[in-house]
Amino acid sequence: MKKAAALGYDPERDRAPKVLAKGIGKLAERIIAVAKEYDVPIYEDSALIDILVKLDYYEEIPEELYKAIAEILIFVYTKDIEYGKKYVKQGQKG
Repeated sequence: MKKAAALGYDPERDRAPKVLAKGIGKLAERIIAVAKEYDVPIYEDSALIDILVKLDYYEEIPEELYKAIAEILIFVYTKDIEYGKKYVKQGQKG
């Protein structure tokens, strides 16, 4: 069954990223669809998602996940940079 989670992090307010949305089945599919609709990078890791869906909403990720989540943040930032370059190249600078 499909699983998904969305994380958020505000370095000025949060000590660690938090679970903002999570779901299994249809809800997971909806989370993924919304992410795609808004060009949010999607990172797949079946072992990690099994842990994330067990956390409470707005719960900070546990310290043992910091390294895994740091790798995801690097992935997301890289995708954001790639998207920004593509966006500017198309003459759509915002």
